[in-house]
Amino acid sequence: MNEQKIPQLKLGEHVARFPIVQGGMGVGVSLSGLASAVARCGGVGVVAAAGIGFLRSDYAKLKHQANLEVLKEELTKAKANAQGGVIGVNIMVALVDFEQLVRGALEVGVDVIFSGAGLPLSLPKIKQEFAESKTALVPIVSSPRAAVIICKKWQRLGYVPDGFVLEGPKAGGHLGFSEEELKNPPDLVELLRQLKQAIAPFEEQRDIPVIVAGGVYTGKDIAKMLKNGAAGVQMATRFVATKECDADDKFKQAYLKATKKDITLIKSPVGLPGRAIKNKFIEDVTKGKKTPFSCPYHCIKTCDPATAPYCISLALINAQKGRLDKGFAFAGSNVERVDKIVSVQELFDELVEELKQAF
Repeated sequence: MNEQKIPQLKLGEHVARFPIVQGGMGVGVSLSGLASAVARCGGVGVVAAAGIGFLRSDYAKLKHQANLEVLKEELTKAKANAQGGVIGVNIMVALVDFEQLVRGALEVGVDVIFSGAGLPLSLPKIKQEFAESKTALVPIVSSPRAAVIICKKWQRLGYVPDGFVLEGPKAGGHLGFSEEELKNPPDLVELLRQLKQAIAPFEEQRDIPVIVAGGVYTGKDIAKMLKNGAAGVQMATRFVATKECDADDKFKQAYLKATKKDITLIKSPVGLPGRAIKNKFIEDVTKGKKTPFSCPYHCIKTCDPATAPYCISLALINAQKGRLDKGFAFAGSNVERVDKIVSVQELFDELVEELKQAF
């Protein structure tokens, strides 16, 4: 199999040379630097919208206004540096300013909106406000049931999803599975089969590509998913260990140092379980230690500041800046395999070569 035969990834009107999506990583781990580098290499580069206003010194004062303005700036910058590649944005439904951020992304003409952490039922309706928009809408789900609910709702709005990201139980960050399900995780290939079967009735107008995420690490893994019916894969953990990743070097070093025993599941203030790298901050939270805060950002709908042991936004912002004594790093189940920091181009070269060999 040569490079020309590796399938491209088509999302709406946008086509990526390789079927690889860089997962959106907040807060501030995937900004325009990483996203544009991925897009230049032929993948889909993704900016994470959550808490992105932290890049401004007046974030605590401006809050949602800062998020909107910085998001538009970062997406504009990413598109300008993508050399014609595909740029997406990840906007969580759980964000208080979800719809405002969606409108901002549509205003600047982002290529793809990926949206999870809740059901993005209103996306097509918001897109209708932008008559000329060519933005593809791709929900992130963890179950066939969620995909069907979205398809039915969007069908009533006259819209077929431009794709789905199926995020499995081995992903990093917040997870759409119960703690019980994570103890006995479902097989990702079987989940993919069930999802494709569930959305088949909605594919009369056109195919709905499914991108698989969670535990995909090598070109061989990519090939396995493509052979089982996926249109592409989403990878996040490996892109942290790149020179272009927008997080502080100390954040990347946490990935390099992580061993299998360091990977842990946490209870997030957001109300979802999450996979992260264990450190003193997480250990203190596990012991019941609370970090007092006065909810500076009002970011997540499901977070109750009165009962939350810490502010997740502050913890993730601190981690992004390398202050891991005051925060922690989310990571996927394969983080222990990360052993070096490479350029995005080197990572793509490795994955594409492995993909060729696997086929």
